[in-house]
Amino acid sequence: MPPASTPSRAPALAPGERRQALIEATLRAILELRTSPSTRQIAAAAGVAEGTIFRVFDTKEELIDAAIAQAFDPEPFAEQVAAIDPDLTLRPRLEALVAAVQDRFREVFDVMAALGLTSPPDEHPNASQTQVRDITQRLTDVIRPDAEALRVTPEEVLKYARLLTFSGSHPELTDENPLTPAEITSVLLDGLLIEPGVTGC
Repeated sequence: MPPASTPSRAPALAPGERRQALIEATLRAILELRTSPSTRQIAAAAGVAEGTIFRVFDTKEELIDAAIAQAFDPEPFAEQVAAIDPDLTLRPRLEALVAAVQDRFREVFDVMAALGLTSPPDEHPNASQTQVRDITQRLTDVIRPDAEALRVTPEEVLKYARLLTFSGSHPELTDENPLTPAEITSVLLDGLLIEPGVTGC
């Protein structure tokens, strides 16, 4: 009988890379397990020995805290929005925008639910006002090229998109059956009437 296979170990990394790999593995474990993972579970997710964690972080709590900080970091979301292809037509551009916003909401919702949080921890406040303005500008710029085709301003479209995406993505508000980016985009651009502007209601 061949020997039982053992889990593969992660390759040697520079200290900064190892720290980031552990943070990302912890965040994955939180999202997959939907609870605060043990150090053994984190080590398994990272493909390292359990003792490796404590050569990088003093405590498990410090590592969990770093994972929470990453979950609330707005920069990856901003980069995802910036990567939306400006050459796409409005519908696929808006769908990509909604997908990015939905990904952001879902990760934050899931991390908070897994860790029993009702709001961001004090040490991890929401994005600064400067970051909020920058991200809002990037989101609005995705819509702006088609401003003349819209009945409302790009800013108002963004407001509707955020509200509908938030409510349409929240697990409790959707009974665990969230709207897809395509469904949200269709409501935003097409409404719900079969023939817009024609109704006996």
